[in-house]
Amino acid sequence: MGAIPGELIPIVLFIVTGFTVVMYPVARAFARKMDRDSLQPKVPPEIMGRLERMEMAIDSIAVEVERISEGQRFTTKLLSDRQQSQVLPPRQP
Repeated sequence: MGAIPGELIPIVLFIVTGFTVVMYPVARAFARKMDRDSLQPKVPPEIMGRLERMEMAIDSIAVEVERISEGQRFTTKLLSDRQQSQVLPPRQP
């Protein structure tokens, strides 16, 4: 193979430097655009509204289920206490 001619090295250096000077701001602008696009939600606003309403509905259902379970525990406790009080004491001979 042949050797690289001496005058080709500075030409390549100037071309690469010019390319770097021109393309660096373009690359930064592209990267900033990608970052900005990634911060914006991809879900349309109508769907976000529906999701928020569903979340509120699920929260209210959870509160109601907790109230029902509290009532069930209270009723079970009352029935248990009632059963214990109805048990007759053993007869003494």
